[in-house]
Amino acid sequence: MATRSATRPGPVFLGAVFACAAGLLAGSAASPASAQARPGEPGRAAVAPPRIGVLKAGGDALVKEGGVSASWVLQQGGVVQIALSGDRIGVVTGDGKAWVKEGGLSASWVLQHDAGIKQLVLSGDRIGVLTADGKAWVKEGGLSANWVLKYGSVKQLALAGKRIGVLRSDGVALVKYDGPSATWATANTNVKQLVLAGDRIGVVRSGGAALVQEGGRPAPWVTQSYNVLELALAGKRVGMLTVTGEAWVKEGDLSAGFRSEDTGVIDIALSSGTD
Repeated sequence: MATRSATRPGPVFLGAVFACAAGLLAGSAASPASAQARPGEPGRAAVAPPRIGVLKAGGDALVKEGGVSASWVLQQGGVVQIALSGDRIGVVTGDGKAWVKEGGLSASWVLQHDAGIKQLVLSGDRIGVLTADGKAWVKEGGLSANWVLKYGSVKQLALAGKRIGVLRSDGVALVKYDGPSATWATANTNVKQLVLAGDRIGVVRSGGAALVQEGGRPAPWVTQSYNVLELALAGKRVGMLTVTGEAWVKEGDLSAGFRSEDTGVIDIALSSGTD
């Protein structure tokens, strides 16, 4: 995944939000409110060194890139969601607007949608948004590409590679496994969060169990943990946010052990830097 793939009901700012991606930190933050929109650059390689992003309790979105000991760089204040993918950084601000920048950390913000955004998703050169009326929209290519409606009456959108996933309001997770024109297939039920990354699909079920499957379909579900609020996937990494506000990440196969990354967290996102 490349992003924080799920929207939890109304962010409650209790601590930090955790996010991981590959990217470079260079420069100070620009304000979305004052940034000038610029055309996207379709076809450019979305490659960046490893990045980690957090959303702090007060709404500040911070990103570091390179090693885990790199310095944090403020990207924007007044944020309710942060998303990372390759060299793109996205935020949803408190007024419901979705902004994305690509390139270095000092790049200008480009307005993607101007109101009522419940969720922002980034994956490679695709951007997805979920609007307040439950419609899932996706664009592909540059930042100025046109939006295409993918599904209505959903509460979450997920993107990864050619795959598109939606979580319906009845808890049914649907995935197009083989590209945008493929038929929707039921991935799981009784779901409260859906995550896609590469050939992995993750869900958090209503009871808090986090499950991940890998490979083609059908593939077995592997339980990752319990009492999970949020799950994140990117490359061979799996991240989770527990009900106690702790962010955990593991790397490798689905049976690998988790490592604690931070506490007092309210959101988690991962990116491999090329997804």
